[in-house]
Amino acid sequence: MRKSWVLTAALAAGLGASGARAMPVSIFLQKADALQARGMLALFASDYKLLKTEVTNASAQLRAERLAARAAGKRPAYCPPQDQGSLDSNELLAAFRTIPPAIAARTEVKDALRALLARKFPCAP
Repeated sequence: MRKSWVLTAALAAGLGASGARAMPVSIFLQKADALQARGMLALFASDYKLLKTEVTNASAQLRAERLAARAAGKRPAYCPPQDQGSLDSNELLAAFRTIPPAIAARTEVKDALRALLARKFPCAP
C-alpha cells in the first residue's frame, strides 16, 4: 500500500508541465515497477524524477494540442471537465499495463496517455 502511495504521489504531481525526450511505455513500466519495489526509497531515485518529468511533459504537450484543436475549431482528442481532468498513478499504470508488450515497446508515453485521456474524458459529439 505504501509503495503504491509513493508512485501515486510522484506521478500525480507530475501531471502538468512541458517538453523533453519521448519514452516508450515499456521502459516507463519497467522503471515504475522498479520504483514501486523500492518503497519510500523511490523518492530518492533518479528514475522518480525521470518518470515524473515524462508524465509532466506529455501532459503539457497534450494540453497544448487540445487547446490548439479547440482554437482551430476542431474536435480535441479529449475533453476534461472544466479543463481540469485528473488521473492518479494507479489508473495511469493500469492503463499502460493493458497495452500488449510488443505495442508498448513502440508506443510513446504521450500517445498512451492521450488514449487514456480520450477514454476517460470523451468529447460530446
